[in-house]
Amino acid sequence: MGDIKKQLSSLPNKPGVYLMFNYSNKIIYVGKAMSLKNRVRQYFHASGNRTPKVNAMISHIFRFEYIVTDTEIEALILECNLIKRHDPKYNILLRDDKTYPYIKVTINEEYPRVMKTRQVLKDKAKYFGPYTVLDKINDVLGIIKEAYPIRDCNKNIARMLARRERPCLNYHIGKCIGPCRSYKTKKEYLEMIDEIIMLLSGKNQELINQIQVKMKESASKLNYELAAKCRNQLIALDRIKEKQKINSDKLVNQDYVAIASEGSIACVQIFFVRDGKLIHREHFTLTDEYVNERKNTISAFIKQYYNATFDIPKEIFIEEPIEEQEVIDSWLSDKRGNKVKVNIPIKGDKKKMLDLVRKNADIMLSNLLLEKEKEAEESKTFSEELGKLLGIKEYIYRVEGFDISNISGVESVGSMVVFENGDAIRKDYRRFKIKTIEGANDYGSIEEIIFRRFKRGLEETKEIVNANISLSKSKFSVFPDIIMIDGGKGQVTSVEKSLNRLGLNIPVCGMVKDNKHTLRGLYFDKIEYKLPTHSAAYRFVAYVQDEAHRFALNYHKSLRNKSMLASTLREIPFIGEKKSRILMKYFLDIKRIKEASVEELYNVEGINQQDAMRINGFFGARKL
Repeated sequence: MGDIKKQLSSLPNKPGVYLMFNYSNKIIYVGKAMSLKNRVRQYFHASGNRTPKVNAMISHIFRFEYIVTDTEIEALILECNLIKRHDPKYNILLRDDKTYPYIKVTINEEYPRVMKTRQVLKDKAKYFGPYTVLDKINDVLGIIKEAYPIRDCNKNIARMLARRERPCLNYHIGKCIGPCRSYKTKKEYLEMIDEIIMLLSGKNQELINQIQVKMKESASKLNYELAAKCRNQLIALDRIKEKQKINSDKLVNQDYVAIASEGSIACVQIFFVRDGKLIHREHFTLTDEYVNERKNTISAFIKQYYNATFDIPKEIFIEEPIEEQEVIDSWLSDKRGNKVKVNIPIKGDKKKMLDLVRKNADIMLSNLLLEKEKEAEESKTFSEELGKLLGIKEYIYRVEGFDISNISGVESVGSMVVFENGDAIRKDYRRFKIKTIEGANDYGSIEEIIFRRFKRGLEETKEIVNANISLSKSKFSVFPDIIMIDGGKGQVTSVEKSLNRLGLNIPVCGMVKDNKHTLRGLYFDKIEYKLPTHSAAYRFVAYVQDEAHRFALNYHKSLRNKSMLASTLREIPFIGEKKSRILMKYFLDIKRIKEASVEELYNVEGINQQDAMRINGFFGARKL
């Protein structure tokens, strides 16, 4: 607390964003303030007015950081982006059970592409959306491609330029300026990407003004071709702007937002009115331990939802007052390009519409709670059935399943799949390449991967205790309540041997198959238990078995394919493992190596002229 007191004394009286960290150096809360000095100090001064959520958060704060901004609106935008990036525990987070499409601009590439995607990855690309109406995203993408001749291929541009490969049809018909043809287009290409990002960010008018200036300058310099391009872009931008603007009070664009909550779950319902007609509705989920503290819930949703979309109406109707309303109004107005107001209807048609939205939110929340109750009951049933069958009294929460895959002992691999409360936790899946066992020895292979998995887990646990790493950075420190192995007595014995070496006592059972390779039962404590096929336990164990087998088989296939490619290259005289790797890294595909000319092969660093001639001659002879 001494360091925090020093920090508090030096806080500036300026707008900005503050980040609270716990003892594991993880961000647990992100907030914004008009005055960092006043706002952050409130957390650490004794007060009886704190909510339970704030008290719980303060008990976990180890340190804090802050970022100063010029305005409160800038702080709000930064707050939204940091919440989206870090998912802090004590911020109300928007969770959606559906995958809506986004527009992705791959600024992480040398020549970015613009595409539709349903996955938002941490890949340094820019994402715009979500688009709840599919036609809208297709319209926007279509207009962008009309106005901006950028690439839509995923080819390696640098490699195409190095090999002087021919451009595709899009270049010849004027739908792409052809960055694969010349580096000279790079500046023009990136300027187009910048303009597309401005457009998708909602800065329509600013972009239109820029293009108008460019068009006039081009015309004055008699560059009529560029002026015509600018004119076409302005026409396309007007079409997009037309889709977003409101023509009159009779053809209003409005969003109605209502929230129903219970426990740690809130369901948000939105009705979208466009041109005076109700065209669509959507629901979202907010998760937070203290979601019933409604004071900030609505504003948290508005900030997170409208930060991710540029389809912002002139009016947004909500049920109750929110904090920072003036700032939010200004922020939304800046994003839209004209005035936006968040209102609370008191009576009339707007109040009736909002009441209808609330009823729908209540119904959606009830359905969601029933669904979660059913899932919890299924998980509880599976745990009780399995525990009763095997004589395990403790609740079975975390299960790890293992399998081995090989063909005649070649490229033996192991898989580890993880389930918690009956749900697959794919981020915890792991795969192993067998290192110490040769040939088709499933018993030795499973013994090896179990030893490696839990030895690493014990080492990480020690590192966590010594505060060298945080729990979030560890990969193996969380241990299962039960281990499931694809196999019977032999595999179980091998697993127990590794656990005994490490001094661990974790229940192990084998998933035994019948002659048709379907689940028959579980081998546990030297007894095989039959599982009734209609039971929740059978369904769950069969799922674990299938996932472990699928994950191992996919890894084995990928290694086998690489091995086969490399072995083909090693048949060529004087081309060993090192040169095979160099060739595969450069060409990525054996087919490209086969089709490469002597000159193209010689251009590869590490391949001399004689090598190039040998490789070309080897594959040329095979074609005869």
